[in-house]
Amino acid sequence: MPAPSNPRKAGPGLGSNLLALFAGSLVTLSLAPYHIWPAAILSCCLYIGLLRNCSPGTAAWRGWLYGLGMFGTGVSWVYVSIHEHGHAGVLLAGFLTTLFVAGLALLQALFAWVYARLLRNLMAGMLLGFPALWVIFEWLRSWLLTGFPWLYLGYSTLDTWAAGWIPVIGVFGASLLCAFSASCLYLAYMRRNPQAWLIYTTMVASLWLVGWQLQQAKWVAPASATPLSVAIVQANIPQQLKWQKAYYEPTLTLYRSMTESVLGRDIVLWPESAIPNYYQGAQDFLEPMASAADAAGSALISGIPWRQPGSMHYFNSIVAMGKSTGVYHKQRLVPFGEYVPLGDTLRGLIAFFDLPMSGFSAGTANQAPLLVQDFRVSPFICYEIVYPDLVRAYARKADLMITISNDSWFGGSLGPIQHLQMARMRALENGRYLIRGTNNGISAIIDERGRVLNRSEQFQRQTLTGEVQVMLGSTPFSGIGSTPIIVICFVALLLLLGAGSMGLHLQHD
Repeated sequence: MPAPSNPRKAGPGLGSNLLALFAGSLVTLSLAPYHIWPAAILSCCLYIGLLRNCSPGTAAWRGWLYGLGMFGTGVSWVYVSIHEHGHAGVLLAGFLTTLFVAGLALLQALFAWVYARLLRNLMAGMLLGFPALWVIFEWLRSWLLTGFPWLYLGYSTLDTWAAGWIPVIGVFGASLLCAFSASCLYLAYMRRNPQAWLIYTTMVASLWLVGWQLQQAKWVAPASATPLSVAIVQANIPQQLKWQKAYYEPTLTLYRSMTESVLGRDIVLWPESAIPNYYQGAQDFLEPMASAADAAGSALISGIPWRQPGSMHYFNSIVAMGKSTGVYHKQRLVPFGEYVPLGDTLRGLIAFFDLPMSGFSAGTANQAPLLVQDFRVSPFICYEIVYPDLVRAYARKADLMITISNDSWFGGSLGPIQHLQMARMRALENGRYLIRGTNNGISAIIDERGRVLNRSEQFQRQTLTGEVQVMLGSTPFSGIGSTPIIVICFVALLLLLGAGSMGLHLQHD
C-alpha cells in the first residue's frame, strides 16, 4: 500500500471527524447489553483506516474523537451518580461528565499519536504494532491514576468462539486477538488480491477456530458431587433513603425478614454496605442474626462499613458470620465515591464532593480469604471485580468467589449491565463460580465458564437462590496472569522500533 507523498496535507475533515466518533461508539455496541461483537473488530478497522494517511498531529485529533465516541457512549452513566446522587444540577453534572470523558479520550489521542509517529510506517507496524499498542494502552488504563479498566475490547469475545482463549490469555489477550483480527482484515481489504486476502483471513479464522476448540478444554473440575446452596438478598433500598437515620430501623427489619426464609442454605449473601452503620455499631442487630445463621448451618456474609478500633480510619468491608469467618477491607477505592482526592481542598465546594461514606481508607494487600465451612472464598467489593489481575491474585488461592456491589448509584444506565459482564469474565478467566450480590440488581450466580445460571431483575426486591460448585484445579490464566501478554506486546513494539532504526520500513505492511 503506497504511503502518502505528503501526509501533512491530509486534514481532519468533517467526514473523518464524524467517522472517528462513530468508530469509537462501536466499541460500546460490542459490549453488554448490545453484544454485537463484530462491532469491536469493525471499530478497530475503521480506526486503522482513519490513522493511515495523516500526520501524527491529525492522528492525535482523530484519536481523541475516537475516544470521545467510545467513552461518551460507554461510560456516560457517571452522569447518573453525579446528578441524581451527587445532587449536582443538570449543567454541572453534564460538565463534569464531559470533563471525565474528554480526559479519558486523551489516552486515545496519545495512542493515535504514538502509532502514527513511531509505528505506522514500519515493517509489520499495522499488523503487529497496532494491536500491541492497543493492549498496552488498555493495560495503562488499568493502573494510571488508580485505574479505570472499563470498555476493554476483550469483553466482546465473552459469548463467542474466541471465549475459549479467555481462561488461557485473559481479557488483555482477548483484546489482542480482537485488534489483531482487525489489522488482518483491514490489510486483506487494502491489498485487494486473492493471495493476501487468503493469508490474512486464514490467520483470523485459525485463531477463532482454536478458540472454539479450547472451549472443549476442562481446566477445572468440581471438588465434590454435592453443590453448595446459595441465597442472595436483594433488598432494593433506594439510594436516597439508604443513609437517612429514619430509615435505619426499617432497613434492619427488611433484611431480617428477607433472610429468615432462606436460613439453612450454605451461604446467604447481603450486598455492599447492606447495613448503613459501622459493624462495631450494629452489634445489637448483627449478633442475633449471626447466631440464627450459625444455628441454621448458614454462612452469613455481608457488606458493611468497618471502623478500626482506636483509629479514625474506616473501611468498606465484607464480614463473614455464622458458619463462616473472616473480614475483608476493600483495596481499590472509587475516586470521589469512596474517597476524595485533594479532599481538604474539594470538600464543601459542591455536594458531589460530600457524598455519604466518601472518606474510606484502602485495605492492605494480601488479605486472607473468608472461610466458609472448609472452603476458601475470595471476596471482592464492587469496582474491584473489574481488575483482572487483582481478582486473579486472590482467586488462585480460593475455591469460590463472591462479589458484592451497590449499583444503585448508576440507576437504569449501562453501568450495572457492563459491570455484570466483567464479573462473568473474571469467573471464566479463573475457572471459579462467582456469587454476585447487589442492592438493586443485577444479582447473579455465575459458573466457572462465565455463564449466568440465575439472575435477578433490576429494581426489584427479591431473594435469588441457586447452587454453586467448589472447583479444584486452575486455568492457565490463573497461574500466569496478564504478565505474559503485556510482555509480548512490549517486546513486539521494541522489535518493530528496532527494525525501524535499522531502516526496515515498509509502505504500510
